[in-house]
Amino acid sequence: MTTASHPLPTLRSELLARLAQPRQYDLAVMGGGATGLGVALDAAARGLSVVLVDSHDFGKGTSSRSTKLVHGGVRYLAQGNIALVREALHERTTLLHNAPHLAQPLPFVMPSYRWWEIPFYGAGLKVYDALAGKAGLGSTEFLGACKTRECLPTVRPDGLYGGVKYWDGQFDDARLALALARSAAREGALLLNYCPVKALLHEQGRVAGWVCEDAETGQSYTVRARSVVNATGVWVDTLRAMDGDATGRAVRPMVAPSQGVHIVVDRDFLPSDHALMVPKTADGRVLFAVPWLGKLILGTTDSPRHDIVREPEPFEQEVAFILEESARYLQRAPTAADVRSMWVGLRPLVKPQDEEGNETKQISREHTVLVSRSGLVTVTGGKWTTYRAMAEDVLQKCFAEGLLTPCGPSRTRHLSLQGAPNAPVQHRLCDPQGMHSYGSEAAFLQDMPGARVWLDDGLTEAMVRFAVRYEYARTVEDVLARRSRCLFLDARKAEALAPRVAELMAQELEADPQLREFLALTPHYLPKSG
Repeated sequence: MTTASHPLPTLRSELLARLAQPRQYDLAVMGGGATGLGVALDAAARGLSVVLVDSHDFGKGTSSRSTKLVHGGVRYLAQGNIALVREALHERTTLLHNAPHLAQPLPFVMPSYRWWEIPFYGAGLKVYDALAGKAGLGSTEFLGACKTRECLPTVRPDGLYGGVKYWDGQFDDARLALALARSAAREGALLLNYCPVKALLHEQGRVAGWVCEDAETGQSYTVRARSVVNATGVWVDTLRAMDGDATGRAVRPMVAPSQGVHIVVDRDFLPSDHALMVPKTADGRVLFAVPWLGKLILGTTDSPRHDIVREPEPFEQEVAFILEESARYLQRAPTAADVRSMWVGLRPLVKPQDEEGNETKQISREHTVLVSRSGLVTVTGGKWTTYRAMAEDVLQKCFAEGLLTPCGPSRTRHLSLQGAPNAPVQHRLCDPQGMHSYGSEAAFLQDMPGARVWLDDGLTEAMVRFAVRYEYARTVEDVLARRSRCLFLDARKAEALAPRVAELMAQELEADPQLREFLALTPHYLPKSG
């Protein structure tokens, strides 16, 4: 058992020692969200040398704040974007296959209160099935009122004609980000969180790497690479501005962010293993009520936002909209007092540009890969479901632009992610060739039987220690927001657990686990009146 007086050698110090070694990487990635981690894994699996850094924790931004759906995009089908839907449907199946421990099929039901909605939406969802082809998860079904109520026991019965049932997927987004990070490390990539890029390196007008800083010590590190990828999501324009300043070229912003609000209430508001989906609310938006990890997620909104912050808060009208719309479809209407947690995700909607900085079309929900004159590769937009295809596109762009030498096809379509039953064993983060390894918390527990103490019904002492030693956790927030999902499920419970988690982390870390900062954060996950 590790104690405060005899801590294990810190893995982070060994990772930083590797970062300090003078070398040139094939690929250097800025951004540890879905896209950046996907790029790092794809490149490392092809045999390229890869380094990735993030200014905060992996998945802290948009990638841990999604609606938790692996989907083809029913609303994109309504917009006529067939290519995007087809790609997403096939990537959906790939993700479910590669990460069955984190992603599973989920049935959805659209309740219908107008007679024409069943044939109208049903016909569209039959097209959805056809686009999925062999990658489909289940056939669309037309339901009568009784069957609809069996699937959605607390749906409002007055005026209910029936419904349409279809299939998509669901996942744990932050845990998937960690699985990508650990899988990339398994393939030989070097990854560091809390290591912001402070400046880009340029040589003869070409981007050649960056200077980053360990946020815990203030130590600077110089990283050199043949190809540099900016995968920082809604923050890509900050790095693009650094590139423009160095080369003397003006850079127009390419991201027009919007925000989506999600509210979590107890499962008894909809005690079902089916999700409720409303394709068109009173103002034309989509509403979901999705079962997730024992709770119910209500959302989401889609509102423009002009400031880009790490912890965005919902607009009051967004919370009111979700609660009011939920009351139209559920027999018992949730109120602000029923909210266990709520979070906001910023979506990087894109105004694609050419190399001169000129906008080439309107805001898009698809991803964009852009290469500047200096060779900086920027990728943003898209969604979690298509992260793997986005990574392939980034590497193809690097090959096409001569930034990397082509090195064979991607291996990620059939590459199991860390933690999957058939995935290779994960070695120590500091040493992909290390002698001691743990593939999962279960294996770790076998060596730490005394650490099975339950802190909560979903968190043990061993899980906290495992998160620090093998999952890059550095702060209380890392553990309670992303290694476990407690903050996203019940902010008050997370607040109560935080002191004990901090005590355990202090025994494992050489750094402050930031308990005070976490306790200041938790109120932001609750309504002002909550």
